Amino acid sequence: MLEYFDLSKSTYMYWQQRLDRPNKDEQVEKKILDIRKDNPNYGYRRMTAMLKRLGYVINKKKVQRLVQKLKLQVTSFSRKTRKYSSYKGTIGRVADNKINRNFKVEKSYTYITTDTTEFKYLEKDKSGNYQVKKLYLNPYLDMYNGEIISYEISKQPTLKPIIKALDKAIDVTSINKG
Repeated sequence: MLEYFDLSKSTYMYWQQRLDRPNKDEQVEKKILDIRKDNPNYGYRRMTAMLKRLGYVINKKKVQRLVQKLKLQVTSFSRKTRKYSSYKGTIGRVADNKINRNFKVEKSYTYITTDTTEFKYLEKDKSGNYQVKKLYLNPYLDMYNGEIISYEISKQPTLKPIIKALDKAIDVTSINKG
């Protein structure tokens, strides 16, 4: 049989003796199973903390190994990574949806849209370190031909540059219409 599996006799005997050894982690494994029964969402970190509270002196790596051996890894937990959102709900009056996703326009300056876009860039300070800075672009776009009528770039997302770009757009449309 050893020849068939290409196994030396010493390897076979070594594993045979290992199988006869008692499991030195049996008590800890039972405790891990008990903790898991009460707390199914506990991963190895919380499991380690609970074992230490119960008086066991055990390393987190060993707990992690035992949890993996017993196939008790938690799959339901996912770390919450939230991006910053300044959205505070609907504030003010919401305009009626008159465009209704109909972007095909027959005449110039009929539909003019705007949006504020944030750009991030690196700027070197006096000490030579790079700092992340932001710029805000406020363009006014004619939906007839996709032309940008006016725009304003600012360092803060305030109303002033939006109004400034709007004034420029009004000037351009009144000159071209009249």
